[in-house]
Amino acid sequence: MPGIPESPDRSPASRIATTRRQALMGGAVTLGAAALGTTLGTSSASAATSTPRGPVISDPFTLGVASGDPFHNSVVLWTRLAPDPLADDGLGGMPDQTVEVEWQVSQDENFRRIVSSGTVETGPDQAHSVHVEAGGLRPRADYFYRFRAAGEISPVGRTRTTTAPGARLERFSFAFASCQSYTHGHYTAQGHLADEDLDLVAFLGDYIYETGDQGDIGRGHLPAVEVRSLAEYRIRHAQYKTDENLQAAHAAFPWAVVFDDHELENNWADDTSYEEDIPSEEFLLRREQALKAYYEHMPLRAAQRPAGPDLHLYRRLTFGNLVDMHLLDTRQYRDPQVEDTEREDPERTLLGADQRRWLSRGLSESRATWNVLAQQVFFSQRDFAEGDATNFSDDAWDNYKVERDGVRDELAQVSNPVVITGDVHANYVVDVKADFDDPASATVATELVGTSFTSGRDGAEQNPGDAVQLQENPHIKFINRRRGYVRNTVTPTEWTADYRVVDKVSSPGAPITDRARFVIESGEAGARPLA
Repeated sequence: MPGIPESPDRSPASRIATTRRQALMGGAVTLGAAALGTTLGTSSASAATSTPRGPVISDPFTLGVASGDPFHNSVVLWTRLAPDPLADDGLGGMPDQTVEVEWQVSQDENFRRIVSSGTVETGPDQAHSVHVEAGGLRPRADYFYRFRAAGEISPVGRTRTTTAPGARLERFSFAFASCQSYTHGHYTAQGHLADEDLDLVAFLGDYIYETGDQGDIGRGHLPAVEVRSLAEYRIRHAQYKTDENLQAAHAAFPWAVVFDDHELENNWADDTSYEEDIPSEEFLLRREQALKAYYEHMPLRAAQRPAGPDLHLYRRLTFGNLVDMHLLDTRQYRDPQVEDTEREDPERTLLGADQRRWLSRGLSESRATWNVLAQQVFFSQRDFAEGDATNFSDDAWDNYKVERDGVRDELAQVSNPVVITGDVHANYVVDVKADFDDPASATVATELVGTSFTSGRDGAEQNPGDAVQLQENPHIKFINRRRGYVRNTVTPTEWTADYRVVDKVSSPGAPITDRARFVIESGEAGARPLA
């Protein structure tokens, strides 16, 4: 399918977004002493000469700022103090003591109209990370935020609250993405993402990779081993966060994040290692370290703070009367993977009993025009074998067939169900069928699968085996393996998905194009391509 040129109405927004990005990333420099003095409680004259409280720390904001999980009246603000982000002990060069951090939210980027502010403490037990749930905000409003610690000012971030639940919303724009191996590619797509005009980014897993891979593009993993300890996971997260394009994408709009496997270990399941034959107790210790470091580096609410090896990840975001987004956890509660001959065992679960009940209740109670399952692994049936033989992935929903089919049947009962998926390093568009083995059966939902940001290197238009996938799975309508993200524009009448890709990530600077565009009409499951 040929690439689609940019729509004319995208250009002005792109120019605005580029200007906004430049302002955000340079905000700490351009605000000036006068603005800081009037908004942080000192006179402009004393602001330049006042002695910082606490230790003298040079540039603690090397990892940028982020916001996430927006509600109609609040949003999470995040940063981590790390003047030496790759320090061997994983503590980012911070002293072994508690530090005060001031934060502000403003209606304008010059911070003349402060609407919320405060002070929090953070210390080495949190890797000096900061999670602020800034409240008292207006629905569907843009805000700017920043931090100050030890006399230093952070870059400025921009965020947006949601429309109040049930209130009318005419347009919701978001992107979803996944799989950003630092060693496989430059974060070119993240840089382009930062120039979009979005309400939200949904990141669907594999934010970091645990491997010791060094790659061949000058972006080797630190530490240069497979990470296992808390210090090592902290360093790995910090290394990823040092990328300027990723920082820009976080500073531009709120994110809603879920993890998949590589934030801990490839293909892990609950308390079971997929890669190593080790006792559950030993694996759970590693899981505890990985999930603690994950929380420390993500804009998540206190409700997601880990307790030992457990992190309550599944949750729901509501965008007026237009979209209910159900964010799933397909790792912590799943049964271990089995051979295809056992995949139809009705007792097997990917979600676990509690999450399954939560999802069923949320779907049945939803009154939104669109219901979104934001999740990690391929939902629809995908047979890789040609002819009468079958071959299914053991790490996807196919390995939990009965539960998958039950969720599918519940999706068929709600308004405009759309499943968004990461993991497989490829773009797909899929009709979710009432019976995957009967192409003539009804299409009950749509699955949109997004490619990786970088994982898998530059990618290709298609792999040789994709022809077999399309032949054996007629419900799969599109496959492409370039790198990028999916931009979505949702209205009461239709959902437009733009598959945005770059030609290469092995070197920086590739332009981004719309490789394909699909539309889902409200009330009609299944996506149709737009030429």
